[in-house]
Amino acid sequence: MFGYVRPPLGQLEPAQVDQFRQIYCGLCHTLKKRNGFWAQFILNYDFTFLALLLSQGEEQSLCQGRCLSSPVKKKCYCPQSEALELAADQSVILAYWQLRDHVVDSGFFKALGYRVAGLLLRGAYKKAAKARPQFDQTTRVQLDVLHQLEQDNCPSMDEAAHTFAQLLSAVAQEMDSDMDKRVLGQLLYHLGRWIYLIDGADDLQKDAKSGNYNPVALRYELTDGQWTSQSKEDFGHTLDHSIHMVATALELRPQTPWTSLLEATVYTGLFAVGHAVLEGTFESKIGRGHDLLNYRKPKNVEEHP
Repeated sequence: MFGYVRPPLGQLEPAQVDQFRQIYCGLCHTLKKRNGFWAQFILNYDFTFLALLLSQGEEQSLCQGRCLSSPVKKKCYCPQSEALELAADQSVILAYWQLRDHVVDSGFFKALGYRVAGLLLRGAYKKAAKARPQFDQTTRVQLDVLHQLEQDNCPSMDEAAHTFAQLLSAVAQEMDSDMDKRVLGQLLYHLGRWIYLIDGADDLQKDAKSGNYNPVALRYELTDGQWTSQSKEDFGHTLDHSIHMVATALELRPQTPWTSLLEATVYTGLFAVGHAVLEGTFESKIGRGHDLLNYRKPKNVEEHP
């Protein structure tokens, strides 16, 4: 995943920011304990949103501990749970196969970095794949299909987005009830579609320079990665439709202690990210979210109405 699914931190109450930080740190600790030292380095906002989605029931008593990002001061974090374990395993599997995919798609020197990262993550991947063989198989199959579409320079933006959306929706197959599988599957399908499209839009100029496959550019026949006013408007409507479908599925999910954070991310955060990407102001460098550890709500920030 890519770091696009972010809560609107500046518009959250301090208690909500703390709550998000706690599950963010809880996922980080779970990744380390369950999948090893290197697994914690794949943590980002997207994976935290997945953990929020999978978490149900009452909040548990918080733990306290130090980590690489906060070696001196102890931070409160959510204890290891089935939801965090599931999110951790699936995060590792997806990250590992994405690294392998980058090796194939990149030039020799750039691929070296991906190879090293893949080797460091391989032990964590083996543990996660053993625990979640079905998701591992689905991830490999869908990424192979996506790679073939890229090799064929497939002009269908929807077909490419559909492939990644199917991959992400497979997360829901680990749920116990058929209702959870259907509702969460639909939510993750449309979120996956949104992620794939927003990533394509974010990479327009970079891919135009490198000549890499970009279905968004092909769909709108863009030159040098530059939007026309009409294509930007049309693409914005496409993004908004995916968010509305995510929101519709979210409304069918049971209320949990995390519902307000999920709603803020979907109803506000996704629209803000989409707008920033289309306007060229998106800052991908904060996608990992370590700024969150010492986040303080800025003064004079507009509140929700």
